[in-house]
Amino acid sequence: MEERLQKILARAGIASRRAAEQLILAGRVQVDGRTITQLGYKADPDQVSIRVDGKKISAEQKVYLLLNKPAGYVTTLSDPQGRKTVAELVRNIPARLFPVGRLDLDTEGALIMTNDGAFAHTILHPSHEIKRTYEALVNGLPSRNTLRQLSTGIELDDFVTAPAKLRLLRREAKSSLVEIIIHEGKKRQVRRMFQAVGHRVLHLRRIAYGNLRLNNLPLGHYKMLSPADREQIFS
Repeated sequence: MEERLQKILARAGIASRRAAEQLILAGRVQVDGRTITQLGYKADPDQVSIRVDGKKISAEQKVYLLLNKPAGYVTTLSDPQGRKTVAELVRNIPARLFPVGRLDLDTEGALIMTNDGAFAHTILHPSHEIKRTYEALVNGLPSRNTLRQLSTGIELDDFVTAPAKLRLLRREAKSSLVEIIIHEGKKRQVRRMFQAVGHRVLHLRRIAYGNLRLNNLPLGHYKMLSPADREQIFS
């Protein structure tokens, strides 16, 4: 995946992004033997040889992990409002990771983080229809007709939802636990779907991407993903 040259240098630990720009302007950076002095130049560090003052830089090792995000954390790397971010939960990893998609502030569960932009793009691209499984605790007792209505798709303010799979897991006195599987990623979509049929979500947790499940991963912890784990996302 092509990126701006100064970003590649900064991520490789050569210099800050601003200092990397000065290295480029000074003619000290070469890509495949060609000196680059344009700040807008882009390259794929996995496909070309990049040198600074004649010394080849190493491409950043790709990292893939599954985080069990707690409520109260925003899925950004920094927050102007001073709220806790998911970056704080993986701060011991030297690579600069970013979240793949989002989970609402008050939603828990499975969140993939990586430094592989191409991998993230594949997961998020609508054409791949990656399944996302949630457990939603909702108020009231949804009827079979209500669940069928959600499964066939409902009209929200700005779009009509695609067909979903729903399964009633448990009924309590005044609430129900429902499993819902969707492949869309609209903002607050699951909450909005249940709200539209009169059942407010009390607690929401994403438990899987495809067949990659949280299982017993503790809240606030993460696990590194093997190639076999990553394959589970697309199955």
